[in-house]
Amino acid sequence: MKKWLIRLSAFAGMFGVVVAALAWFALRASLPQLEGTVRVEGLSAAAGIDRDADGIPVITAADRDDLAFATGFAHAQDRFFQMDSIRRQAAGELSALIGPAALEVDRRFRFHRFRARAAAVLRGLPATHRSLFDSYAAGVNAGLDSLGARPFEYLILRATPEPWQPEDSILAVYAMFMQLNDSRARNDVRRGLAYRALPAAVYAWLYPEGTEWDAPVVGAHREQAPVPPVELYSVREVTDLPPAAGEIGKPDLNGSNNWAVGGVLTATGRALVSNDMHLGHRVPNIWYQARLRVEGLSDVTGVTLPGTPFVVAGSNGHIAWGYTNSYGDWADAVLLRPGLAPGTYRTPEGDRVFETFVEQIEVRRAAPVELEIRETIWGPVDDSIDYPDGEIAVAWLAHRPRAVNLELIRLEMADSVAAALDIAARAGIPPQNFVVGDASGNIGWTIAGQIPLKSGYPATVPFDASEGAGWIGWADPANYPRVVNPANHRIWTANARVVDNGALAMIGDGGYDLGARAGQIRDGLLARDRFAPIDMLAIQNDDRALFLDRWRNLLLETLTEERIAADPELAEYRRLVEGWIPRAAAESVGYRLVRAFRLEVQSRVFHGLTAPVRDAYGDDPALLISNQFEAALWQLLSERPDHLLPGSYESWEELLSGAVRANVDWYEERYGGRLSDRSWGERNTAAIRHPLSRAIPLLSQWLDMPRDALDGDVDLPLAQGPTFGASQRFSVSPGDEANGLMQMPTGQSGHPLSDFYRRGHDDWVHGRPRPFLPGEARYRLRLAPAPRPRP
Repeated sequence: MKKWLIRLSAFAGMFGVVVAALAWFALRASLPQLEGTVRVEGLSAAAGIDRDADGIPVITAADRDDLAFATGFAHAQDRFFQMDSIRRQAAGELSALIGPAALEVDRRFRFHRFRARAAAVLRGLPATHRSLFDSYAAGVNAGLDSLGARPFEYLILRATPEPWQPEDSILAVYAMFMQLNDSRARNDVRRGLAYRALPAAVYAWLYPEGTEWDAPVVGAHREQAPVPPVELYSVREVTDLPPAAGEIGKPDLNGSNNWAVGGVLTATGRALVSNDMHLGHRVPNIWYQARLRVEGLSDVTGVTLPGTPFVVAGSNGHIAWGYTNSYGDWADAVLLRPGLAPGTYRTPEGDRVFETFVEQIEVRRAAPVELEIRETIWGPVDDSIDYPDGEIAVAWLAHRPRAVNLELIRLEMADSVAAALDIAARAGIPPQNFVVGDASGNIGWTIAGQIPLKSGYPATVPFDASEGAGWIGWADPANYPRVVNPANHRIWTANARVVDNGALAMIGDGGYDLGARAGQIRDGLLARDRFAPIDMLAIQNDDRALFLDRWRNLLLETLTEERIAADPELAEYRRLVEGWIPRAAAESVGYRLVRAFRLEVQSRVFHGLTAPVRDAYGDDPALLISNQFEAALWQLLSERPDHLLPGSYESWEELLSGAVRANVDWYEERYGGRLSDRSWGERNTAAIRHPLSRAIPLLSQWLDMPRDALDGDVDLPLAQGPTFGASQRFSVSPGDEANGLMQMPTGQSGHPLSDFYRRGHDDWVHGRPRPFLPGEARYRLRLAPAPRPRP
């Protein structure tokens, strides 16, 4: 019996080894072929994919369609599961691959019916653009077919990848709209609640157009309105306390930094452009570096979006360009009025019947789920919103066919700032701050993307469009706001207000950011009169805590000797704040304590100020905080009016000291141990993860990037957090790309067994420069047209 047990155990061990070996070989088989020749159908002439030591390709073809094919081939080799996830998420089709766990995500995206909209956009494109999407899709499918096994994620999920369709590239663009826009006009709805519950002057004070922190390229900062007087508003009757903020404030903005300096400030006489696009982090990274060349015609280097056939941001030798999210007002909440008959609503042309669509969501290993969507002439009805004045329809730019096109590809051939600004104004992308510089030293800014024109309503709260107010057309590209070659030879944007007056009115306020980050970038640019890419990297890595400096002073004033004598625990707190590292440095404890103090004070003050909104509607007050609230908050702390102090406090000093005590208690409850161990890096720890590692934690060490303690924070140029930050950084002069710099948070490949999976991550963490151009070719792959069958 014992012998049989030994033999059985040995057999089981051998079987396990065999299974592990087979799994290993299956995973290895899904790595892409990097060298040799692959014959493919769909090419008109041979194309090349030459990768350097980091896996960054130079893709060369004889014409633009063949280049799209070869780009799709490379994307599919390295990133097909990522591309599949992007298109499925945009279309609301993840559940068919993942199962019921993805249903809520699918419901959220399916509301927009992007699959049908993508097909309609594709049909309306010029034939040359449709041909590019056709060629790209053919290349993707050829690249997928070239793998020795399906990508490893499908082996784990026990699923089969579906072919790429031309409209899937438009879905990838819609996915970016979802990341960068307020897709359900929730800002308008939340502001609408505040607008209804507060006196008009109080509402305007809490939601200003700007602050003293503003740093626009055109215009000046905004002066703060006076504190509302006691006869207008008081919060002394408010006695309930909010829960401890626990270091949580308003959600991070999906945004970016970019700037440019003119040629008079560089040694080469060429403009110099920098771009950090801040987005949610993932593995693999959202961007894919590449150099795309059509022999004798175009040569462009930068970052591509897997799923699309062009460079999104980069340089073509004549111009360099980049983007930040504009946070203009691209979505509105339309208040519906019921028509006379059931199932109708009022419009300026009379009552209309809702158009109803029943979307079927396929669910893996479960029954399909139906989702009914009612649409109006303005957009779909959001049944999840319970607004006191009635139902809300969402009028969003992305629902208009005009919002998406392939005009951006013309940047590959643009040879001047003027030409690039014209192209940007005709592009169909989520509207962005577009900053560009050229080889002649010119620089410029405009909005890239379509701008709707509006009339007859306040655009930041829900409005009744039944009498004719609403969108009245589209801005003429010739009338787009522009800045070209300003007198100081510098342009900068960072998701805050860029312009003023009529230009600002055209763009609108979709929740743009406080100007602190933009101001720090501006001041960094004004501090020098000569720039090279390495100087730009210093600004990109700037983590000085200038925004919190006055909060540190306030905190030290609050921690008086009397308070410390009454509460000895606060002596250590004060020592750490007094000796802080004045940067958002991973090792700084003082920075973290000052930051937490501000958020706790903000929570307590705002909780009191918005009591009527909470009493009427029960909304989460944190969601109502304006990005410009810092102005009103600091004004209160400076003037300390009794009538705007919540009644739960005897004095403003008590509110401030209570905030300190709440922080100490929160740290003790959350962590225990010594306060001196609470470094910023303990909280600001990278969590750059592969989507499958969340579902299968045992794979996390294999799939995720290291959990590095990160410098940086949201209100300074080095804007990064655990799951958010610079998805790329570059600085480059057009025509001098060889001296440009580039960083990405993950490597090129989406395959964890690839040598390129983590390449470059450590340099991104520590801010070390890496070259903008791909290096010398180490791997050469040739794509050859398959021979045509004989008749």
